[in-house]
Amino acid sequence: MSNYVETTSEKTYDNSFWSILNEAIRGSSRDFTQGSIGLAIFLLAVPMILEMIMESLFAIVDIFFVAKLGADAVAVVGITEAMMAIIYAVAFGLAIGATATVARRVGEKDFENAAKTAAHVLYLGLIVSLVMSVIGLIFAPTFLQFLGGSPQVVEQGTPFTRIMLGGNASVVFLFLLNAIFRGAGDAAIAMRVLWLANGLNIILDPLFIFGFWIFPELGVTGAAVATTIGRGVGVIYAAWCLFGKGGRITIQGDSWTFDPKLLWKLVRLSATAVLQFTIATLSWSALMPIVAGFGSAAIAGYTIGLRVIIFALLPSLGLSNAAATLVGQNLGAGKPERAERSVWTAAFLNAVFLGLIGLFFLIFSSQIIGFFTTEPEVLAYGTNCLQIVAYGFVFYGLGMVLETAFNGAGDTITPTYLNFFIFWMFEIPLAYVLAYHYNLGADGVFWAITISFSVLAVVSALLFRRGKWKTQIV
Repeated sequence: MSNYVETTSEKTYDNSFWSILNEAIRGSSRDFTQGSIGLAIFLLAVPMILEMIMESLFAIVDIFFVAKLGADAVAVVGITEAMMAIIYAVAFGLAIGATATVARRVGEKDFENAAKTAAHVLYLGLIVSLVMSVIGLIFAPTFLQFLGGSPQVVEQGTPFTRIMLGGNASVVFLFLLNAIFRGAGDAAIAMRVLWLANGLNIILDPLFIFGFWIFPELGVTGAAVATTIGRGVGVIYAAWCLFGKGGRITIQGDSWTFDPKLLWKLVRLSATAVLQFTIATLSWSALMPIVAGFGSAAIAGYTIGLRVIIFALLPSLGLSNAAATLVGQNLGAGKPERAERSVWTAAFLNAVFLGLIGLFFLIFSSQIIGFFTTEPEVLAYGTNCLQIVAYGFVFYGLGMVLETAFNGAGDTITPTYLNFFIFWMFEIPLAYVLAYHYNLGADGVFWAITISFSVLAVVSALLFRRGKWKTQIV
C-alpha cells in the first residue's frame, strides 16, 4: 500500500487573495519548488506564523496568571524557563534535522523515504526525552538554586519545575511532529495542532492555578499542569494526523522498519543543531544569574519583558520556517538559486514586520508591561527590557531568517559557530561589564542582548552570500 499522497502540479488554482488565504489556512497541495516565490512564502508562512503565535501564547498566558501570585511566583517561572530553554534547544535541534531531511526528500519527490525519515525522527525523540525527564525530576531543586533562586523560590518552585522538566516529552514531540509537517509542506496541520494545545492551556491555566469547581488550587504549580496537559493533547492530535491519511506524507507499517544507518544520519545532523541551539539558549540561562544579582523584581521584570519579546519573535520565526522549508525542498529539486531568492525575500519581509513591532514596543512598552504587573519596581525593569531589546528588532528579523535558512539546507555547523562566538565570547562578557563595571544594572544585560543579536544578523548575511550552504548534502 502506498504511504504517501502526491501533490498535483497540474491542478488549476484560484489565485485571488481570499482564495489563497483560505488555501493557506486549510492546507495547500501545491508544489513549492515551482511558480511564484512570493506565493509559496505566503502559503507556507501564514499557517506557520499562526502556529508560532499560538506557541508564543503559552508563555504569555502562563505569565499573565502567575503574575497575580507575586514576584516570587514569576521568578519561579522565569528561572524554570531558563532551564526549559535547554529542552527547547534540544527540541529545536531535533526539529531542524526533521525539517531539513523531510523537506529534501519531498523536494526529490521521494515520499516513502520522507515517511521513513519521519518515523526515525520520532525514535530519536523518544530516547532523548526519556533521558531529559529523568535528569529533570531528580535535579529540579538543585537547578533552581544554581540559577539564583532564593530559598522561598526553590521551595515554591520545585513541583512546578519537576512537572515542566519531567513532562518535556510533550514539548519535544510537539516540536518534532510539527517539524515533520513543515518539512513536508503541511504547515496548516502544524498550525491546527498548536491551536488545540494552546486553547486547552488558556482554559486550564486559571482553573489549576486558582482552583475552581473540581479543580484543585495549585498556585504556580497549576501553570505547569495546564501547560503539560495542553501540549500533551496537541501531541496526540498531531500523531493521529501523521499516522492517518490525507497529508503529503503518512507514516505506515513499512516506515517503522528500523534502519540504524538512517538513525545515525539523523543523530549526526541533529546533534550539531542541538548543540547550536543549546549554545544559544544556555546563553539566556547564563544571563539569568547576572540579572538575579539585582533581586527578584529584576528577575520578574526580565521574565515578563522576555515573554512579551518572545510573543513578538515567534510569529516571525514562522516566516523563517517557511524559508527553511523552501530551501530544503528547492535544493532537493536541484534549484539552489530559487532557494536563495526565497531566503532574501523572506528576510526582507521579516525585517519590515519586526521593525514595525519594535516601533510599537518603543512607544507602548510601559502599557504593555503594565498589563502583567502593577508592582512599580517590576514594571520599571520590564519596561526597560522591552524598550532596549526592541531597538534591534529589524536586525532580529533578518538574522532569524538567515540562520534558519542555513539549517533548512542542512548546514547546522555555520550557525553553531556563530552562536558560540557571538553569545558566549561576546554577549555574556559584555552583559557583565555593562551591568557591573559601567553600573548600568539590569539594563546592561538588555543592551548586551540587543547589540549581540544585531551583530549576529550582519555576520550571518555576509556568510550566507558566500553560498557554501548550496552544496550541503542531507
